[in-house]
Amino acid sequence: MLKESIHIKKLTTIQQFRQGEELQGRVWGLSDTDVVPLHLLLTAQKNGGLVLGAFDEEGKMIGLLFGFLGARDATARQIKHCSHMMGVLEEWRSRGVGYRLKLAQREHALAQGLELVTWTYDPLESLNAALNIGKLGVVCRTYFRDLYGEMEDGLNVGLSTDRFQVEWWITSQRVVHRLASGGYRPSLDAVLASGAQLLNPATVGPDGLVRPSPAPLEPKADAVLVEIPAHVQAIKATDIEMARQWRAQTRELFERCFAAGYTVTEFISQVRDNLRRSYYVLQRDFDWNFDISSKARPRAAKNAPGDRC
Repeated sequence: MLKESIHIKKLTTIQQFRQGEELQGRVWGLSDTDVVPLHLLLTAQKNGGLVLGAFDEEGKMIGLLFGFLGARDATARQIKHCSHMMGVLEEWRSRGVGYRLKLAQREHALAQGLELVTWTYDPLESLNAALNIGKLGVVCRTYFRDLYGEMEDGLNVGLSTDRFQVEWWITSQRVVHRLASGGYRPSLDAVLASGAQLLNPATVGPDGLVRPSPAPLEPKADAVLVEIPAHVQAIKATDIEMARQWRAQTRELFERCFAAGYTVTEFISQVRDNLRRSYYVLQRDFDWNFDISSKARPRAAKNAPGDRC
């Protein structure tokens, strides 16, 4: 069984921390100057932070997670766990490694008496959205434009580094139920039938690529949907200008919705007409004590990939 053959543990030896440096380069294609160095990882580990490794049965590192203590606001009177990065080797993605790393991170934060874990991710990365929102139960109401500036690694080159900052309230009923049930993903038809408004109905070109809507709508309903490309890296490789159009359109929609009091609460990814389509669900005046998935039938958790947080 995969669960039995993969071991999640804190890094303790110099050799393990060096493996962590090397894995960063393999996952993101980072240069030596962009890799989080051994001395910083080790120092964080010894001072309340967390550096986890996922190891196969032969002791080879296949995944890495790094986080540290941070302030919840400018007063620094309340602290949180700030998750900086999580990565899994490509051949091990979609096998639950990233999910298990996040669960171990939650246990670490709970042991420190914390309630909140935050991190950032690219909102155009569909697989990360499925893990973060669908399985872990994070929510989002914060959008950062070009957070890291221009980056040249394989995942980020060519696009501005816009990011969601997500909130993982690890003691909340929403998260507890989401983890116990193995995650939740509503169907598009069900959400639309409930009265949700699709803000950017995309079109499909003759090449099979999903193109951003020519005329996005203003958010008016209590629940709205924003479509994103299901495979943004494939679009980047085929048509970088179209990928930039997706970035510009979704940036505008998310910023507009957040300013109007909407919160990202769910994520949908399903095949329609032989083509995978992906949508965020945003709710206005979101009730933090309510979780739509509490009415859902529990299901086995699918494995998810890793990505930079």
